[in-house]
Amino acid sequence: MKRAIAIADRLSDAALKLLVAINILFLLSFLAMLFLATAEARAETVACTGRDLTVEMRKEMPAEYERIEAEAGKTLNGQGLLWKLEKDGKTPSFLFGTMHMTDPRVTELTPAAQAAFDAAKTVVIETTDILDQTKMMETLAKRPELMMFTDATTLPSLLSPEDAAVLEKGLSERGIPLAAVTKMKPWMLIAMVALPACELARKTSGAQVLDARIANDAKAAGKTLTGLESAADQLGAMASLPMEFHMQGLLDTLKLGDRMDDVMETMIVLYERGDVAAIMPMVEAVTRETGADIAGYAEFEQTMVNARNVTMAKNAGPILAEGGAFIAVGALHLPGTEGLVEQFRRAGYTVTPAGS
Repeated sequence: MKRAIAIADRLSDAALKLLVAINILFLLSFLAMLFLATAEARAETVACTGRDLTVEMRKEMPAEYERIEAEAGKTLNGQGLLWKLEKDGKTPSFLFGTMHMTDPRVTELTPAAQAAFDAAKTVVIETTDILDQTKMMETLAKRPELMMFTDATTLPSLLSPEDAAVLEKGLSERGIPLAAVTKMKPWMLIAMVALPACELARKTSGAQVLDARIANDAKAAGKTLTGLESAADQLGAMASLPMEFHMQGLLDTLKLGDRMDDVMETMIVLYERGDVAAIMPMVEAVTRETGADIAGYAEFEQTMVNARNVTMAKNAGPILAEGGAFIAVGALHLPGTEGLVEQFRRAGYTVTPAGS
């Protein structure tokens, strides 16, 4: 069987959704770093082993690859990472799409984006809560149900004995004792177990995702720094999805191990090209090969992407009205009829591509 199809057959719908969630929730990237102290320390360099599925799909499944390209090509605002926002003679603002990874290919601003950042007086990221760990944990402590089971529920109690054994074994292989996390909500673990070993090694060594670098550079330059959501907002979105979804995703991710590295590598390659609209169709194509419920994917996208786009656009309104803003959010929030580019157009802004 051809390798691309074999990979697709092994990948889980829920696991793929959660992998996408890592790249649309800045907070999940931070939580992975926060809880790495629980895992076995890995200071050594770990090579990335993921393979770009677009290369194999282009050779082995040309019709499917052409379908994905066609779907991406029809997606509104699907190409490009940097967008210029203009209105009423105000100083232009810019919208930039990030990927919440520490891979060196995605942790530097492009020259055009750097120029836009340098000229901005206000810098905006998804959430600034993560920049003050103590403050963030104090805020989340007011809503402990977003992080922990506050009743008698434990992770194993939600599983059959067989699946509980899979959970314990999978966590143990990653240096995480089940007893230490048994009361933790599954989404608090998912970023740590879904990411490639090389990504976790970089995080262990202190590497930052681009969003964090942008925020720290903004503070160092004396720019106003603000966020569009709170940590509680982001965790609340995750918590609104069914618990069964999260538990299945956690289990499937543990079973798949580094097989998800191929999907992550593919997402990075597409991002680096600025082919943002191709990311979702590629993930859906892999899901489709498994016979998974695509309607479930639509529900996930509505909750984790579209609904949050509306909130982000609303909260950005007063900031954009002042002009001279640089807004950096996960790139998957940009394209489509419900994406931020179109949301800002509906708010009366002229939004045009400004490079990669």
